[in-house]
Amino acid sequence: MQKDSAMNIRAKASVKTAAKTSTFPPLRVNEELRSAAEAALIEGETLSAFVLEAIQYNIQRRAMQQEFVARGLAARDDARRTGKYVSAEAVLAGLDKTLARKAAARK
Repeated sequence: MQKDSAMNIRAKASVKTAAKTSTFPPLRVNEELRSAAEAALIEGETLSAFVLEAIQYNIQRRAMQQEFVARGLAARDDARRTGKYVSAEAVLAGLDKTLARKAAARK
């Protein structure tokens, strides 16, 4: 992972706490995984900080996944209730238009 990406993830995933009051259970891993984790550290970062960041990031990611699924289920229920559906062809055509507009704007 590039240094900038790692910093962005850390900034987004950080959770402010007044004090550390609890611990996670010890985690047994093989040497290969530990070496890979240590190799992924950025300058000045500790393995503990890396693990904490990974936990925070995954909590956030899973919350976003749950929200995404909830929105999808709500949209499905709304479509069933109203009988209004959008065909795959219409969705793809809309995406193609969006891509074409973005491509034209870059030129």
